[in-house]
Amino acid sequence: MNDHSSTPGADSSGTPAAATDLFSKFDPLIQQREQLLAAGMQDPFSLVMEKVLSPTRAICNGRDTILLGTYNYMGMTFDPDVIEAGKQAMTDFGAGTTGSRVLNGTFQGHRECEDALREFYDMDHAMVFSTGYQANLGIISTIAGKGDYIILDIDSHASIWDGCAMGNAEVVPFKHNDIEAMEKRLKRVPEGAGKLVVLEGVYSMLGDVAPLKEMVRIAKENGAMVLVDEAHSMGFIGEHGRGVAEEVGIIDEVDFIIGTFSKSVGTVGGFCVSNHPKFEIMRLVCRPYVFTASLPPAVVASTATSIRKLKHGSNKRAHLWENSRTLHQGLRDLGFELGTKQAESAIIAVIMPDLERGAMMWEALLTEGLYVNLARPPATPANMTLLRCSLCAEHSAEEVQTILGMFERAGKAVGII
Repeated sequence: MNDHSSTPGADSSGTPAAATDLFSKFDPLIQQREQLLAAGMQDPFSLVMEKVLSPTRAICNGRDTILLGTYNYMGMTFDPDVIEAGKQAMTDFGAGTTGSRVLNGTFQGHRECEDALREFYDMDHAMVFSTGYQANLGIISTIAGKGDYIILDIDSHASIWDGCAMGNAEVVPFKHNDIEAMEKRLKRVPEGAGKLVVLEGVYSMLGDVAPLKEMVRIAKENGAMVLVDEAHSMGFIGEHGRGVAEEVGIIDEVDFIIGTFSKSVGTVGGFCVSNHPKFEIMRLVCRPYVFTASLPPAVVASTATSIRKLKHGSNKRAHLWENSRTLHQGLRDLGFELGTKQAESAIIAVIMPDLERGAMMWEALLTEGLYVNLARPPATPANMTLLRCSLCAEHSAEEVQTILGMFERAGKAVGII
């Protein structure tokens, strides 16, 4: 006779145990979302763009809408040369690669894209990933492993944190943009241990800039390698658009620069550039590179063309800065609380009192014909709810004034100003 008590998943009486619902951990978030939707609001995280008209406008809910939340900083998504390069590559090479870069997934376009990156940054090595997330995941987890130490800003992007976790290094966070705190943690690392300092040029939530010059100096004085994520500064910060590290004159002291194609470049994908003499071995040891299908031919062709055009984008950069300063000052004058005291990047974060009123403000702006990002905890620092605006070089001066009018009307309607 069988002893049911020994059956896996059964209790002592032989009754099968109730299965644990692995989704139960998400119940508070599910309830929060249901409460917002029950009030008749549109879901801020499932907006559909029915047709994209330009880098700055789309049809949303059947209405012509100004886009102020797309990270399309340099407006390259509709550049005629970028689009034509993609069309030609699809005709010549097909729709996809169906393989990893180390197998059949390296086409001529991938080499040309990496050549364009090397030229843009004036560096020896460039490695293209299928997403910006994978670039951080792959590079960080591969170069810093068990027994090594990663010292990073507490407000680092999720892809940076996930790269740390995947590599099993000791992770030592420090208070956001706090130079003294970073130095203290560096000095506590055991002598002889490998050290990697991970920073961002522009932090994506508040749009604030890191004090890279001082931080890189301290990192080097303490024997650490430095990785800087320039995802939100590539293309428009620095004389040649190489980011904050170029702007403050320390780009040659940075060991690795990570970036993405889904912001200023206007396509999709990620990359790492470096002057380290052993960097090419990464192509054989970096798992998120080795075990992922490579980018489609059309994407790398469009990307290479966009990067080469960004080298000569000084006029666009100047106009984007003008837009950013105008919008930042205008919102402050209206009485909104912003994430930074002055315009530091193309990201302007408008701080909301709480999630409910943030969602109401988001919907009021959408009704006006303006799309921005609603950002909420835990993705935001200090449990803030933000309306995150990302300007584009293709926004006209008139559009910026229109946007200010929309914010004024929506803010008064919701009771925030």
